[in-house]
Amino acid sequence: MVSYCPICGKPVYFGEKKRSLGRDYHPLCLKCQLCKRQLTAGQHAEHNEQPYCTLCYMKTYGPRANRPTVQPHRT
Repeated sequence: MVSYCPICGKPVYFGEKKRSLGRDYHPLCLKCQLCKRQLTAGQHAEHNEQPYCTLCYMKTYGPRANRPTVQPHRT
């Protein structure tokens, strides 16, 4: 059975697939959605079914993402 790449939507054949997080990708499609760095199968994070490298994921969706910086009080 042929599966379809979640990034480009084209068929992924057995000889070319990279399986990661339960999905089959083309090797060139498995890249970070922000920095476009090639990712290794199973060694990345995912948000809304999109792959991200660990660094971009933490910057965007991690515990300190999009939080305003706290300025120290001066009296």
